[in-house]
Amino acid sequence: MTTLDSRPRAGTMLAVLLTGQAMASMDNSIVAVAAPAIRADLGGSGAVQQLVLAGYTLAFAVLVVTGARIGARYGYQRVFLIGLGGFTVTSLACGLAPGAAFLVAARIAQGTAAAIMTPQVLSLIQIRLDSAARARAIGLYSMILALGVAAGQIVGGLVVSVDLGGLSWRPAFLVNVPVGLVLLVLGPRLLPAGTPTPARLDLTGVWLLSAAMVGVVLPLVLGREQGWPAWAWALPLGAGAALLAAFVRHERRVAAPLVDLAVLAVRPVRRGLAACCAVMGCYAAFLFTLTLHLQDTLGFGALAAGLAFVPYATGFATSSLLARRLPARAVSVVGPLAFGAAALATAAVGRTGWPWIVGSGLLLVGGAGHAAGFTPLVTRISPLIRPEQAASFSALVSTGALLASVLGVSALGAVYLGTGSFALVTVLIAALLCGGAVSASRA
Repeated sequence: MTTLDSRPRAGTMLAVLLTGQAMASMDNSIVAVAAPAIRADLGGSGAVQQLVLAGYTLAFAVLVVTGARIGARYGYQRVFLIGLGGFTVTSLACGLAPGAAFLVAARIAQGTAAAIMTPQVLSLIQIRLDSAARARAIGLYSMILALGVAAGQIVGGLVVSVDLGGLSWRPAFLVNVPVGLVLLVLGPRLLPAGTPTPARLDLTGVWLLSAAMVGVVLPLVLGREQGWPAWAWALPLGAGAALLAAFVRHERRVAAPLVDLAVLAVRPVRRGLAACCAVMGCYAAFLFTLTLHLQDTLGFGALAAGLAFVPYATGFATSSLLARRLPARAVSVVGPLAFGAAALATAAVGRTGWPWIVGSGLLLVGGAGHAAGFTPLVTRISPLIRPEQAASFSALVSTGALLASVLGVSALGAVYLGTGSFALVTVLIAALLCGGAVSASRA
């Protein structure tokens, strides 16, 4: 192991990894803001336009666990660079897309590349840094993982508003290309060479989990927008749940599982991950519904709605960097409670207008509470993971955060769209965050 302080190269390694993670984390929310411009330019049916957004999420969700295991099998550095190269090429393809169907295919390929690249980030942090350096690195990783969504909204609003070179939405994808090329040049020199494990890839586990994730995620990302009837939700969700149970049974029987479920047998890890998922699901729902409230109810444009989240990002970044200096257990319990209180207060003060000073202050507190409820928990439970479990831990963190976010947007977004009440959504968010605080206290 090495430390960020004793070896400067470790700091540059972290910069490469986190820049790659930032591109993947920001991409979907950038595209969400640019979606109206994409629709005006390329046309396509509502289902095709929805797949421009959902294709990336679906591919990522289906393959991220497999991507983590491939990293352990063939070497984290090598697989990170392969995923990064794929992400760069597919970003170029998205930016040059001649039509909507081509863009959908490129987005699915881009999500696949992200699923290969991003699990290696936490795995390399876990196995290459000692405890003190790891805590700092996880704080930065958590900040990138969570803030990518908010930062993507800001960048997306800027891209569409500025209309660089008359290219409209295309720079939202093309911006990844020069960054990716720089990382591909630096990566082989700055990332540590890994030691692949000799175990075979559990192909049965890959197919079972992939099919299960399709069943679970597909209705969540497409059902509401496309107005699916109840049976169209129930069939894939039921099949996904059954396949997931079959996957768990299979994993417990094989010698080299796709996911080492022994990670979840450690009670603090299980409870900590549950608390992290609660926070991430509430964050995604809060971001989604507040954006709709600002735009649809208060008349904000895309850029103004994106800029409204700058204080949230600031609070999150500051808290992520400072929380490790405070008692971890207290911070991880107080954080979700502060986030929930800030969400309730935001709904109260932003009911008919947006007082920028008060609203920004509340979002600053909300972002700080979010970070306090996420970063210290990941830092606390990561030392309980053995080096050979790093890929499984990375996969569980990534998949848990993603599924929680998708579920939060789907469920609480449906509440908002059905009732038009942002206040009701924040009450539900606050209740869920109280549960997250309880789980964090028991971790």
